[in-house]
Amino acid sequence: MTFHGWPAEALEFFEGLEADNSKVYWQQNRDVYDETVRAPMEELLKELAPEWGEGRIFRPYRDIRFSSDKSPYKTNIAAVIGAGYVQLSADGLGAGCGMWHMAADQLERYRVTVGEDRPGDKLVDLVASARAAGLEVTGHEVLKTAPRGYPKDHPRIELLRFKGLIAWREWPPGGWLGTRRVKSRVAEFFRLSKPLNEWLLTHVGHSTLLDRRA
Repeated sequence: MTFHGWPAEALEFFEGLEADNSKVYWQQNRDVYDETVRAPMEELLKELAPEWGEGRIFRPYRDIRFSSDKSPYKTNIAAVIGAGYVQLSADGLGAGCGMWHMAADQLERYRVTVGEDRPGDKLVDLVASARAAGLEVTGHEVLKTAPRGYPKDHPRIELLRFKGLIAWREWPPGGWLGTRRVKSRVAEFFRLSKPLNEWLLTHVGHSTLLDRRA
């Protein structure tokens, strides 16, 4: 099948789920979810896969074991696509790329590299280019002051304060969500965020903490 966007019923499904996040609502509208929400996401991932990598859709169920919010269902559908991320909710479409939350060893490598002039200045340029292209550059958490061992007047203090780093973009709902413009916007976002993501993969890389415990 060919991806043609999400119909209006997809957003209406999430609006209803936000109003009634219950097993009853989910069961009564499961067919709507499968046909108008999940199926288009599957089609989008298949079409993006040749250029951006395999996709995987997240489960619709929330992990409520350690949360005071016991709502059982997520109010969006989200997926990873290679190194990227895309989600749909009643608020529209969102896409991200990068490292949202760095493990301790990743964060250490990140700060050391940002502290070095050549790679640090390169990251400053990449962030500026991403922002100039309309992307938001943010992270899981930002320190209020300089991390330990770094001066508050460091020339790259803004980047040093991040505990994760991603490019992000959101698009509000509109008729375009029911067209192939969705695919072109997501693909354009991935192209614009690719240099930033490549810097992170080169200088930060994946966490090895789980490997050490094995």
